[in-house]
Amino acid sequence: MSIIQPNSLLTVPTGSLQILELPAATTEANSEPIVLSLVIPTYKEAANIQKIVSILTNLLDEYIPGKYELIVVDDDSPDGTWNIAQSLMTEYPQLRVMRRQGERGLSSAVIRGWQAATGNILGVIDADLQHPPHVLLQLLQAIEEGADLAVASRHIEGGGVSSWSFVRRLLSRGAQLLGLIILPGVLSRVSDPMSGYFMLRRHCIVGKTLNPVGYKILLETIGRGNVGKIAEVGYVFSERKEGESKVTWKQYVDYIHHLIRLRVSTGRLSKFSRNFPIDRFLRFGLVGLSGVFVDMTVLYLLSDPTTLGLPLTRSKIIAGEVAILNNFLWNDIWTFADVSSQQQEWRQRLKRFLKFNIICLAGLVLNVLVLNLVFNFVIRNRYVANLIAIAVATVWNFWVNLKLSWRVTQVK
Repeated sequence: MSIIQPNSLLTVPTGSLQILELPAATTEANSEPIVLSLVIPTYKEAANIQKIVSILTNLLDEYIPGKYELIVVDDDSPDGTWNIAQSLMTEYPQLRVMRRQGERGLSSAVIRGWQAATGNILGVIDADLQHPPHVLLQLLQAIEEGADLAVASRHIEGGGVSSWSFVRRLLSRGAQLLGLIILPGVLSRVSDPMSGYFMLRRHCIVGKTLNPVGYKILLETIGRGNVGKIAEVGYVFSERKEGESKVTWKQYVDYIHHLIRLRVSTGRLSKFSRNFPIDRFLRFGLVGLSGVFVDMTVLYLLSDPTTLGLPLTRSKIIAGEVAILNNFLWNDIWTFADVSSQQQEWRQRLKRFLKFNIICLAGLVLNVLVLNLVFNFVIRNRYVANLIAIAVATVWNFWVNLKLSWRVTQVK
């Protein structure tokens, strides 16, 4: 552990955003090696900084006394957050403070903190108390049990959001869906790729030049790092009680920019295959077969010249919606029974159906496009063309529903 003079600020690293190996141990015989380096990026968090430092210190003093460091990286907050944090260093000897005056941005702040860190486990937590501090110990335990990366997730059992508006939920879902389309090999590996609460082993990113845009540092870590086993711990995202929210439209623009840059620079598409849920996919596929029967039957009844003889596109839309209802019911009681059994209220079931329907309706648009293309330009047989369209849409429906439907997100 490096010796830091009381109340002195850390020197801000310069140059590329690259994490280096730790040098050979040079600590004194009576000092403890640092296990966890936890970065707390801040901007205008004067109302929260003392409380978060106190809570984290109490937790970690009990779990790994003397073997951790808290690194506050402040972007020269006008409310003097860095100054308040610096004044706490005498009371909290594991606290270190960095004041950045030439750089801005949450992601780069986290990386600069990691560059100054002396631990073999690197972590990040928000200062606004929206990340429940007690989950930190569960993340650390997951790392100790063999995970390379431990992520706090709002989208697994034990997770959720407390009081998000419909618009914010919609934006969050849309952002994740967009990520799954642009960068499936990264976003598919975790249920909550936009989480800003996680820790990882240092060696996973040593020597990697990170190049984040915006505030989704987890994307950069998975996309550019050598991350093997990933563990997830559920947590409930709470609304902030002090300070002001940093969420703006610009962050969504930065997120899209980040996805595209990662996609172009890494070219990753298939890491998701190693953890592909074959059993669940087979159940989904069998349910889909029942949907094919429903779809074909309704399409025949509506479009065949010997029956109603309705236009092909109109008949397909109606047949697809009936098949969606069929598929939802079977998926809810069989494919995703482990989740739906914990959410049996009619409102929860209705919410799942609406999400499933929206996703599948998007798949239906894809289905109709493929059907018409194949029927008009490849095979002049409405039923063969329909089978090809169904196959293409099935891949879409399974993957997106796997990531966005049947999840616990609404909690009290």
